[in-house]
Amino acid sequence: MKPLRRPTREVKVGTVGVGGTNPIRLQSMTTTDTMNTEATVAQVLRLAEVGCEIARITAPTALDARNLEAIKSSLIKKKCRIPLVADIHFRPDAAMVAADFVEKVRINPGNFVDGKAFKVREYTDEEYRDEIKRIEGKFTPLVLKLKKLKRALRIGTNHGSLSDRIMNRYGDTPEGMVESALEYARICEQNQFFDIIFSMKASNPKIMIAAYRLLVKRMTEENMNYPLHLGVTEAGDGPDGRIKSAVGIGSLLEDGIGDTIRVSLTEDPEFEIPVAKELARHYETLWKTHVDRTMDGQASFNTRRETEPVMSGPISIGGAAPIRIVSSLMLQENSADSLMALMENRFKKEVPPEIIVLPFRGPSFATLYSSFRSQMESQTHRLSYWISCSAENIDATLPPADAYVVHFQNHLTEGQLAAAVQLCRQNSAGLVLASAKTEPLIQAIERLKNGRMTLLAWLDFPQETLSVHEARRFMLALKSFDEKIPLVLSVQTTTPSLPVASVLGSLICDGLGDAIQVASSGPSEENLDFAYNLLQACGSRITKTEFVSCPSCGRTLFDLQSTTERIKAKTGHLKGVKIAIMGCIVNGPGEMADADFGYVGGGPGKINLYVGKTCVEKSIPSEIADEKLIELIKSHGKWADPLVHQTVGRHSEGEVCI
Repeated sequence: MKPLRRPTREVKVGTVGVGGTNPIRLQSMTTTDTMNTEATVAQVLRLAEVGCEIARITAPTALDARNLEAIKSSLIKKKCRIPLVADIHFRPDAAMVAADFVEKVRINPGNFVDGKAFKVREYTDEEYRDEIKRIEGKFTPLVLKLKKLKRALRIGTNHGSLSDRIMNRYGDTPEGMVESALEYARICEQNQFFDIIFSMKASNPKIMIAAYRLLVKRMTEENMNYPLHLGVTEAGDGPDGRIKSAVGIGSLLEDGIGDTIRVSLTEDPEFEIPVAKELARHYETLWKTHVDRTMDGQASFNTRRETEPVMSGPISIGGAAPIRIVSSLMLQENSADSLMALMENRFKKEVPPEIIVLPFRGPSFATLYSSFRSQMESQTHRLSYWISCSAENIDATLPPADAYVVHFQNHLTEGQLAAAVQLCRQNSAGLVLASAKTEPLIQAIERLKNGRMTLLAWLDFPQETLSVHEARRFMLALKSFDEKIPLVLSVQTTTPSLPVASVLGSLICDGLGDAIQVASSGPSEENLDFAYNLLQACGSRITKTEFVSCPSCGRTLFDLQSTTERIKAKTGHLKGVKIAIMGCIVNGPGEMADADFGYVGGGPGKINLYVGKTCVEKSIPSEIADEKLIELIKSHGKWADPLVHQTVGRHSEGEVCI
């Protein structure tokens, strides 16, 4: 047993220690024009007031970098000594100026020296070494200055802005992201400069998670122990942006990886800090425990865990089927009609459950269940119906269901197991073995693995015992005896929260789980929304328009918040279409790697439109850019007119007809 947190060296950013035994540090970035001293100072003060510990300001030119002196001076006069970070892209000269006035400089190794022309070129080993020497010549002066002034450096790789050199040798991969950063770190170490912090940001949480994990592995191999700054870049806004950030950041914090975090939302920056606080608070508490992590390294699946698909009524679970959504409903006297109305409302919102779990509640249950199911079947035949009960209360008179969920804790007796099997066989139903404890669950599965019946496992996570590690050990145990039964992941919580998104998201991104349930005491529709948003954030199931939008900064060429809201209002009904909204070209083309369409600032009042990474229209006046985007979507056959009237009806498996 060992502490959960990954040990790192401490790096001082002014008076704020990052890494080592310090708490998770909270960061954000200003969205103002850096030359507007008053507005930038006011925004930094608001950030400090809500708990931001390190503030980043963009410095697109040496002139902007020079104005950091005025910003710093004004903050000190207002008794605010929050450490500042200069954000540098393309301009080594701006970095050299900024180092005089800030506590940390962030450079992007993808564009600090290299340009971005999307050129294809094969490098010999000698040519590649010559390129590294060229970087060393341009980068070393900054390293020596930072060392002399006792400043910190963040080497911040972005998936969206890898250099042509890296792209040609490593491709658009986590390996390329890691090598891009390490090339610069080695130059730092050659000059005995060690005040380095790394970041590996991407808008896709799976890529971001893979890059950080690989970086940790490579640092271990090269005897490095630098702190890590975590963030999902271009996460978006609202619940989607928060959940996507929780999936990426939380998945790494689950493994003790991460020392400082920034939640990148397309909102005013002070709204990022409460989200970061919630994540930091949860994981600092978790890190105080000791966890057996000896098998974790074997438990990361590069692809979705292989399972044998099973049919449960009209629903296929496991195999190549999409991850299913489970919802529990409580049947009570006179409740069938009200539940029916609730279900209809869910279908109209396009966030329906696919598996309905109805807890057994005594003698009147059969009548209520029969009434509810007959009413529902008049509307849709796409639902799978499960009845749940405790192992102690298995009732042979339970009405027919597609599966029976048997909950138990410490042990499933031979009598209970026999009763469960008999109930399932007499109704031609599947058996779902459910427990919050993995050892007895594994034992029960082993006893039934050759029983020739439809079998699923259900891991129940109460809020206070959320554990990625427990689920990984369970998966490894199943793998050890080649058991490929589908798995349901269920979290019992008071409210759908960011830690819940972290735990479920981490497992889903690692390929674990064939169905999920978020069960809270709040409105069940909120639980369903949360579950679908979570799957979308993980890239596992796309059920609505996907928006990738950057959080804005001083480089942004239009108002990102209002633009994002406007484009969402016009295109948000396009199910399965991915649209990127970027303020400038720093990360735009790269982060749109898996987006269908891109809307990118190309100059003051000008917009460039992309299809994937390809710019198809340049310098469109912003007044007509929205309509041009819609025309572009239509020309690629991905447009559908918004529906005004909605009715519930039957549709193909896994979809809803409205």
